[in-house]
Amino acid sequence: MKILLIGHGKMGQAIEEFAIQRGHSLVATVDVNDTLMPTLAEQADVAIEFTHPDAAFDNIKFCLEHNLPVLSGTTGWLDKMPEIEKICEENNGTFLYASNFSIGVNLFFKLNKFLAKLISPQSQYKPSMIEVHHTHKKDAPSGTAITLAEGIISEHGKYTAWKNDAKTEDGEIPITSERIGEIPGTHKITYKSEVDQISIEHEAYSRDGFVQGAVFVAEWLPDQKGIVVIDDFLKL
Repeated sequence: MKILLIGHGKMGQAIEEFAIQRGHSLVATVDVNDTLMPTLAEQADVAIEFTHPDAAFDNIKFCLEHNLPVLSGTTGWLDKMPEIEKICEENNGTFLYASNFSIGVNLFFKLNKFLAKLISPQSQYKPSMIEVHHTHKKDAPSGTAITLAEGIISEHGKYTAWKNDAKTEDGEIPITSERIGEIPGTHKITYKSEVDQISIEHEAYSRDGFVQGAVFVAEWLPDQKGIVVIDDFLKL
């Protein structure tokens, strides 16, 4: 498979290394000062996009307009997702966004929803979340934390919003974001009452889980059409 790799930071470099180990080749690596050219899209089977929030929209739009299936793990740009969905439909394209490509994290998403549904009738338990990442991460809260919060909201009838602050109003889920050293990513959700608490946690040991998941999804994506999600890939 021929991959156009958009974004060549630490994540992009790790994806390049693992993709080559899997027997794939890279048409090109496009970084912040490079220009996406139509010839690159013509040569590739799929694009993998891990860049910055202010660049993601244009990168994804380019791929969709040049008939190149694209997956993106860039967070912080989702206010423009409806426009991307429209562009994808207009061009009969293929696009997958995931806030996290780790298989373990996506199983954690499901566990999070299940726990929220179970605990919803028990109003004495109040949810909160802590997410910890490396100091290079630009956005807060993380895209993974937002996905987890939205999962709680979808299943728990008493919460309608999240806030990136320890102090919240009724109906808001507090998210605390910490940026420490080189930590790949830890997310912990706690339901606390006056007498006890229940917690679930996912801790990444390295970027390997994210990297492997992104490449596995990229191998699958060219045979799909339209807007797809990682649950489709995992058959969840």
